[in-house]
Amino acid sequence: MSIPSVTATAPKERKSLGLRRLTRKLAPLIVIVAILAIWEAVVRIFAIPSFMLPAPSEVFSVGWRTRSIILGAAGQTLLTTLLGFALAVAFGLVAGVIVGSSRVIYDSIYPTLIGFNSIPKVAIIPILVIWVGIGPVPAVITAFLISFFPILVNVATGIATVEPELKDVLRALGASQVQIIRKIGLPRSMPYFFASLKVAISLAFVGSITAESIASNQGIGYLMLVASSRFQVPLAFAGLFVTALMGVGMYAISSAFEKRLTGWTIRDSQSGIGANG
Repeated sequence: MSIPSVTATAPKERKSLGLRRLTRKLAPLIVIVAILAIWEAVVRIFAIPSFMLPAPSEVFSVGWRTRSIILGAAGQTLLTTLLGFALAVAFGLVAGVIVGSSRVIYDSIYPTLIGFNSIPKVAIIPILVIWVGIGPVPAVITAFLISFFPILVNVATGIATVEPELKDVLRALGASQVQIIRKIGLPRSMPYFFASLKVAISLAFVGSITAESIASNQGIGYLMLVASSRFQVPLAFAGLFVTALMGVGMYAISSAFEKRLTGWTIRDSQSGIGANG
């Protein structure tokens, strides 16, 4: 009975692994194309009016004709979202380290944070208009408020869940609390941190667009509001598509940073090795 050699089976295994990886990468695109095709077919078959549900082909056509308007609005929305998101990352990271490094602070502040996060941010926008007026500032603040909490909670959780044994070892070696956080707490919280970024960036877009539709005369939110009031529903859907593309793009950037900086925590389900390996 002959036994296949390792050299003979290795190329087949590599080819199979490469095929599986290619399938995983193409799967999201295939799903999107399928959804758009079904959407197009439903609209055509049931003759749904465009002011109720436009077909994707009509949305793309209107989006291309009004691309200068949409790109201008998208640029404004992207700017306000990134500003709010950057503030949330900076303040959330610092606050998460402070909250997670002390059990007393964690237990004292966490209920307050839960209560604040339970407040619908759309209810705060009229108050922001009174304080700072109409414009991009309410959108920046809303994006900050809605994306701040996930970052803070995840960083604090990552630091607070460091094994007590590791802390005891470092203390026995003479390490201070700051050194423990820097050597163990921050590396331990990085997977939590980058996971929260992927959630926070999507929430930041929701916050900025909601604020733009209420308290601004610029951006995708304002464009969609005006288009809907004029029954230009394909234009409103084009704004939605552009927003989705921006959200997916920022999500992909966050995922790339996550794999690059915390690849040691991610294992390839097919090969059983680290993502960077």
